[in-house]
Amino acid sequence: MPVPRHLVEQIKQLIPPLNGSLHKGQSGRVAVLGGALDYTGAPYFASMSSLRMGADLAHVICSPTAAGAIKSYAPDLIVHPILRSDMSEDALKPELDSLLSRLHVLVVGPGLGREVYMQNFARLAVSLARKRSMYLVLDADALWMVGQDLNLIKGYHKVVLTPNVMEFKRLSDQVHIDPKTPPKEQASLMSKAFGGATVLQKGPTDIISVNTSTSDVKTEIETVEVDIEGGLKRCGGQGDILSGAVGTFLAWGKCYEDGAFGDGSLPSARIPILSAIGGSTLTRTVSRIAFAQNGRSVITADMIPSIGTAFAEIFGKESQVGKL
Repeated sequence: MPVPRHLVEQIKQLIPPLNGSLHKGQSGRVAVLGGALDYTGAPYFASMSSLRMGADLAHVICSPTAAGAIKSYAPDLIVHPILRSDMSEDALKPELDSLLSRLHVLVVGPGLGREVYMQNFARLAVSLARKRSMYLVLDADALWMVGQDLNLIKGYHKVVLTPNVMEFKRLSDQVHIDPKTPPKEQASLMSKAFGGATVLQKGPTDIISVNTSTSDVKTEIETVEVDIEGGLKRCGGQGDILSGAVGTFLAWGKCYEDGAFGDGSLPSARIPILSAIGGSTLTRTVSRIAFAQNGRSVITADMIPSIGTAFAEIFGKESQVGKL
């Protein structure tokens, strides 16, 4: 079943025009925080997906032990090897805050790992981003982090969580969701537990929900299922493409909010769920195209070149060649 047409049209409002009217940076400045000693591929996949979608700039904030490898993958990425294990949070804070001031969105989690210093720096980054009212995507070990401290993002509406099956189960236990709850309602309950975060529950069908209900009387829930065809092989790293895609839509949403393009008629409150739907739809389509070309041998690196083709298939060729 395709995503409802009216939602696709709303998502298209977030896509920057390719007509020469924007200067560098007005089509999104995205950062991925992650990349420790053993994890260099994940931040690359997330950030490179952003560039292939059409973000202007992609930054990777990582450990020095990961920086060399990530730089070697693509000179297009701006790599900041500032997450040093011998550095205190107080020492890092000014540099990290200055960097965040130049960005539209922060994706936290790809390649983060659970080393204490990386988790502490990620927690600091989320707190700084929240103070700046930045859009956030939390994936992988950033989900483990917020499971340890729900208040880190509780009540913050500009964040999208992207848990896979096991991550969703662990978070469900941590926020005390009754396992007997119908599966299609669990993402909504998790959103409510986090005070209105958008939850993108990955699975055979992606379930995306935001629940900003404040009482039994006032109920505000929106849930969308994305079950369009994907590839038949799940590769490690495909979730990183998703987090990069969601992050890019959020960055575009920030540019739209700031008046860089568009007519401003789309409410800002719609941006997180539309970004999650757009990212899910794109990633599943990319997976399908790459699998059709490579079959059983497909790897995540094969998916990156298919992003442009998938984007045009979903949002129309004019999304790739310009809007007049």
